[in-house]
This record gives sequence, structure tokens and C-alpha cells, in this order.
Amino acid sequence: MGVRYLKGDATSPQAKGVKIVAHVCNDLGGWGKGFVLAVSRRWKEPEAEYRRWYRERTSSGFGLGAVQFVQVEKYVWVANMVAQRGVKRSRRGPPIRYEALGRCLEVLGGRAVELEASVHMPRVGCGLAGGKWELVEPLVERHLAERGVEVTVYDA
Repeated sequence: MGVRYLKGDATSPQAKGVKIVAHVCNDLGGWGKGFVLAVSRRWKEPEAEYRRWYRERTSSGFGLGAVQFVQVEKYVWVANMVAQRGVKRSRRGPPIRYEALGRCLEVLGGRAVELEASVHMPRVGCGLAGGKWELVEPLVERHLAERGVEVTVYDA
């Protein structure tokens, strides 16, 4: 099962059954640029839950590599994946943290298998996080597609 690419909006997943819309968040509690704006236009809960998760970070498990699943419709979940250190490029490079993204995708894959869900996403980690798709795609393949999870990546 490979990764399918479509033109379109990942917040309008094109599939039947249970769907998880996945995206990358930063570790600063900031929500307000990039793909999250499309998520917030469609559903209010992911932003509210992410902000609460961050506020309660001393006890909530919030941090790089963590994933929060928010049910937004009967058959649709949003996965807030913390895989971005800060929001600006540093001496270490862009904010994306590939190791954290791998951990997030592993958790996402487990949940998708459990829910018998397909996963829908933009090119995660490659927008404001500054990642390179040629490094992200193998992580998506390994943690999702190779586990039998149907994955659709949406290009605007």
C-alpha cells in the first residue's frame, strides 16, 4: 500500500470510513500560521484541545514526539503531532525534528490500525517547519503505508 497524492484540501478527506487528518504542530503552544488555519476554519476543537494540552504540559504528556487525537466528526479525527521545535530556523536548521516526526507517525500508525482509519495530510513538516519531503516521505511509508494504513497526501 503506497502513498496516494491528490490535489485538494486535507481538511476535506476523500475517503469512506474513519479518517484521521494529521498535521505538525510546534512545541511552543503556538497555533496561527500554515495548515492549522485551514484546520481551525473547519473545526474549532483541535486548536482548543492543543492549547489546553500545551497549558497542562507539565502533566499532559505534551512535547516533541507526542500526538493528540481530537474527534471532530463522527468519522473524522485530527492528529495534532508535535514535531517542530519552536517556529524559527536556528543554528540547528529548520524547526522540523525528523526523529520526533517519526515517533508521531508511529503513534499515528498504531491509532489508524486500531480505528481502521485512513490518514489524510498535507506534506507534513514541509511547510513552515521547513522539512524536506524526500526525508519525510520514507517516514510516512515506514510508519503508515507499510502497516497497511491508506495514506493520502494533499497538495493545494
